[in-house]
Amino acid sequence: MRGRALRLMAAVLLWTGAAGAQITVATLHPLLADLVRQVGGDRVRVVELFKPGGDVHHFEPSPQDLVQMKGAAFIFASGKHLENYLDNLRDAAGGVPVVEAGAVVPSMKILRGQEIFFDEDVDVSSGIDPHWWHSPENMQRAARLAGDEMTRADPAGAAAYAAGVAATCKSIALLKAWAHVQLAVIPKQDRKLVTSHAAFGYFCREFGFQAMPLLGLSREDEATARHVATTVKAIRDNHIRAVFPEDQANPKILQEIVRETGVRLGEPLVADGTSPGAHTFETMLRHNVEAIVKALKP
Repeated sequence: MRGRALRLMAAVLLWTGAAGAQITVATLHPLLADLVRQVGGDRVRVVELFKPGGDVHHFEPSPQDLVQMKGAAFIFASGKHLENYLDNLRDAAGGVPVVEAGAVVPSMKILRGQEIFFDEDVDVSSGIDPHWWHSPENMQRAARLAGDEMTRADPAGAAAYAAGVAATCKSIALLKAWAHVQLAVIPKQDRKLVTSHAAFGYFCREFGFQAMPLLGLSREDEATARHVATTVKAIRDNHIRAVFPEDQANPKILQEIVRETGVRLGEPLVADGTSPGAHTFETMLRHNVEAIVKALKP
């Protein structure tokens, strides 16, 4: 009897929350779901099609997801070719517009010179880096875009959305200032971010680091024995102090390099913003900054 009462109470609370919302927004990334909630507040019901803990590189909406997004004002996607299913989704979404947050973000390409690759044979032909969310300025752009789209769908809430955008952008600015203060303890010569893959270019550009990925953009890239040997030499020559695994990538190559060189193995960085423990911009950035400072500070 008690269990039935609890289920009834949960259903009432869910209905009450939905009743207060004016529009529904479907999201394809946990970071975007959090951003929409911050900007939209009680006027928006968020349907998270892709939830924390999943692999953003292998997710694709199911038929059940299509049912959930029915009636949404828009579908908020990351863009920059991260979701290779977007064209099919547009056809299947029944007229619900797909908005790509990455469309308002200046793109970074995977290029030699911009990133320093240890091996000249590493494939850098992957094109645009889709990991734009590691930049506070980019997240502010996405917040403003979300506010514009929600205002278009719900003009009566324009003032509320404008206030939400302002508050969200201020919060992100304060977070960026905090990150700069934390990272300032790392000497310039040690600001080399060595990671498994090319996922932190936007972070490095905004916070004054040199991106040094061991491999290219794809997690499917594998290191050969020659590549490992070349990397070991480059790490010694460049006086690298630490290397960083990623939360959803196999750390095997980095562990091997640590054994060969004796450099520090930092805590795993959150690359895709989908970690169960760090799937908002604030929790992701705080985790990454604290892990980098811990490993690279004098």
